[in-house]
Amino acid sequence: MRNAIYLSMLLCMLFSCTGRAQQSKTKSDMHNPYYSRTDTTHLNVSNAEWKKILPADLYAVAREQATERAFTGKYWDADTKGTYYCAVCGNKLFRSDAKFASSCGWPSFFEADRPNSVIYKEDNSYGMQRIEVECARCNSHLGHIFDDGPPPTGKRFCMNSVSLDFEPDGH
Repeated sequence: MRNAIYLSMLLCMLFSCTGRAQQSKTKSDMHNPYYSRTDTTHLNVSNAEWKKILPADLYAVAREQATERAFTGKYWDADTKGTYYCAVCGNKLFRSDAKFASSCGWPSFFEADRPNSVIYKEDNSYGMQRIEVECARCNSHLGHIFDDGPPPTGKRFCMNSVSLDFEPDGH
């Protein structure tokens, strides 16, 4: 009986690790021909094409405006110095110097790396009035922006971790 319990626990751990590994695909795992950290040309790619290329969790957030659960994304409390890129197309979005601990459960930044790296759209879904933030290169949903951030901007870019790729400084 005791061996059966240990075997069940071991199997659960193995399956949970496998599930996590499948969800944490990186740009190199995606075989995404549109991903570039140097090309800033605007992309016009259909959602049908993105669906073939992107992992399901990234597609749901980036192309269908889903939101990952608070406190579950890999970057919500990360403090490593480096650069954040769009996980869909590689567009440079944020520097870690602009990241702050907002305690909202998602990675938060007070400014984008470049003024033209993101675009803003009205979002009146779910009975709320918000401003959606999209990647300016591929029009993928990143999150929302709010007026409750720290100085110097007073803004809080509340982003989904799955929509971001991160490269630590020195790599």
